[in-house]
Amino acid sequence: QTDLLEAASKAAIKYDGVVNIKKPQFVAPEDCIHAVKKCEAFGLERLLLTERGTTFGYGRLVNDLRCIPIMKSMGPPVIFDATHSVQTPGGKSTGGQREMIPFLARAAVACGCDGIFAETHPDPSQALSDGPNMLPLDDFAAFATQMQKFRDLFNEIVGVSDIPSA
Repeated sequence: QTDLLEAASKAAIKYDGVVNIKKPQFVAPEDCIHAVKKCEAFGLERLLLTERGTTFGYGRLVNDLRCIPIMKSMGPPVIFDATHSVQTPGGKSTGGQREMIPFLARAAVACGCDGIFAETHPDPSQALSDGPNMLPLDDFAAFATQMQKFRDLFNEIVGVSDIPSA
């Protein structure tokens, strides 16, 4: 893992890129600090942390939205992976509940995430992978506009919340 983080950090520095560390489905958010510190030790300044849910015993990913402020306290911007968060992992195939994407995304915005990741496809039923949890491309612009308006309104009402220190 350290070798991968080192290689990714060096490549991002060389090519003016960003490293996105996606919190594994079985890892507590507090444990992400180790990867963050390793990347920073390699000189990386452009780093993202992504929350995508935790494996739960009844065939779905569950989002503990406390992860967002906990991960934000580590310094890097935190992205919420709205489409993988609605996956329903299965033995032979993976399903999804794309109709839940806006609900989870709004909750993540209310918890202070810095951005939303969402996979999209012109026809999700024809996608090679992750189709059941993708947004149809025709719906994406409205979704993005709604998320921006929600964030603006939320920030107007609540303001920037205090982030606990790591």
